[in-house]
Amino acid sequence: MFLSQLLDTAGQRRVAFRTTEAAHLVPGVTSTLELARAALAAGHDLRAEIAARGPGEAVDLRAALAEGRVLSPVDHPDPAHLHLTGTGLTHLGSAAARDAMHAAADPEQMSDSMKMFRMGLEAGKPAAGRVGTQPEWFYKGNGHAAVAPGQPLISPGFARDAGEEPEIAGIYLIGPDGQPRRLGFALGNEFSDHVTERGNYLWLAHSKLRPAAFGPELRLGPLPAHVEGQSRIHRAGRVIWEKPFLSGEANMSHSLANLEHHHFKYDIFRQPGDVHVHFFGTATLSFADGISTEPGDVFEIEAEAFGLPLRNPLALDPATDAPLCVASL
Repeated sequence: MFLSQLLDTAGQRRVAFRTTEAAHLVPGVTSTLELARAALAAGHDLRAEIAARGPGEAVDLRAALAEGRVLSPVDHPDPAHLHLTGTGLTHLGSAAARDAMHAAADPEQMSDSMKMFRMGLEAGKPAAGRVGTQPEWFYKGNGHAAVAPGQPLISPGFARDAGEEPEIAGIYLIGPDGQPRRLGFALGNEFSDHVTERGNYLWLAHSKLRPAAFGPELRLGPLPAHVEGQSRIHRAGRVIWEKPFLSGEANMSHSLANLEHHHFKYDIFRQPGDVHVHFFGTATLSFADGISTEPGDVFEIEAEAFGLPLRNPLALDPATDAPLCVASL
């Protein structure tokens, strides 16, 4: 089952669910967050809450998406209470990368990235009840940085690069008791500045402070062990780059449980009522193939297991990298 948020033809917020090609509105709610809170209060999951409400009128999601009426599949009325975060070096990647890692006889000669990758391979999937090694972790921003499907990903004027990262994101709500509840999973574009990151690994934090898109649909239930999709860049009506991407635990060096533990082990990320969108990483990006994106390019990420494709154009903030003056009060 899939969930989505949209504006109806009158401009009113609605929630829709889809089990086949046909989608129906969920009666009585205007947001996924409202629906999740109702399910939590009733003591059952989202699918049971949807079933209890019954199907509303049918809706054409593809038409809504084409008309720019589809929103991110989850948001928060106070964007400061939605957190965009992620983990890197979590996917197995290419055989060449692994061969390069194992070719180094002396671990001290490996880069920090390779050391962390190896740590994930060795201890990223602990046995049940145990804690594995912690992954690379980064912060992208709050709900102000979340971009709806079809809307532009805006690269700041000081950026050195503007590149896509096709990923799966986990969506979570923190319950009144401080317990994280996973709502589901969505396609994500964990948009980043790879040139800045390449300049110095300590600039990773800077490179990740960019907008991100996820959706259009939220997949309920567990994440398939093997997810295969396609990532593309369209320019002037043609595809200039295309490559498959893999995700799911069968293609990862960390288990989801381990990644979730190392995010939510911090009290600050278990504040009741907060929403978390956590990106799980990727091994595929156009930057690695020498692609330099341009304003007007359209990123497209799709995977059959996640419903409708995620598309976002690239735009550039014309602001220059002039010094920012901070005024005294």
